[in-house]
Amino acid sequence: MRLLVTGGAGFQGRQLVAHWLQAGHEVTVLNTYSEAAERAAADLARDARLVWGSVTDKEIVHKTARGQDVVVHLAARISVDESIADPAAILSVNVMGTFNVLEAVREEGARMIYASSCEAYGYAKPPVTEQSELRPHSPYAASKAAADRLCYAYYKTYGVDVTILRPCNIYGEGQKADRGGAVIPTMVGRGLAGKPIMLAGDGSQRREYMHVSDLVAAYDLFLNATGHGGEIFNVGTGETISIKDIADVVSAKLGVPVEHHEARPGEVLGFGLESSKARALGFSPQVGFEDGLSRYIEWRRDQQGS
Repeated sequence: MRLLVTGGAGFQGRQLVAHWLQAGHEVTVLNTYSEAAERAAADLARDARLVWGSVTDKEIVHKTARGQDVVVHLAARISVDESIADPAAILSVNVMGTFNVLEAVREEGARMIYASSCEAYGYAKPPVTEQSELRPHSPYAASKAAADRLCYAYYKTYGVDVTILRPCNIYGEGQKADRGGAVIPTMVGRGLAGKPIMLAGDGSQRREYMHVSDLVAAYDLFLNATGHGGEIFNVGTGETISIKDIADVVSAKLGVPVEHHEARPGEVLGFGLESSKARALGFSPQVGFEDGLSRYIEWRRDQQGS
């Protein structure tokens, strides 16, 4: 198949693109340019077509979508902290960028898979199914919820064949810690540097984490499963862990203390996804959290030594 992956030079995107190239697909990557993104995508450049540009650029989105069988839309700005400081920038990429992708897909008659987020639910009362109310707690979460519903509107209004995935939190090899970045890379990065692990609030917030290799399997499943236009699928492990418990594990493995600081505004206390709908199609996570965390810590150690 001919595939366009927006955000394909990012952490999750690189893993997907590498998998699909190995499977024999013809892959185009659209990603905003940075030196870090160029380095990260260097191993894909031999086999994938790399296009540097933003999904906010309507013309480049339409050009890269031309002739594609499936567009997998991952491109987004994902920092909750950044969304609180600059919500306009988040909305521009996550909502208007998705609008540009939907318009291109509609024009080309391609199929689309949209990477929504469990954050769109906010704090929902369990069980959190695909029918649970969306009550986002931060501008980032609101942007994902808005784009999620825009995809559904394009299915209902124009018949665009778009499948919406709402994954839980993803971690694994290839994910690095940036300012305002994800919890696990930030904790491990501080621990490897001999610094205390910082917890927002009391650490009772619970999260559902899935190893990136299981996410790749989920996207591959939906790439090859047709007839799910307009459908939503939660994608998770069904198991949650508190942020404090993660910090304690990292602390024990790396020999650094844990310190608490002020709770972050807009943070969700946590919940677990009901992913039985995806499981009914054959989705089955394979990597347990402790095993995946150990693998990630060893990967980060290797990165420091290289």
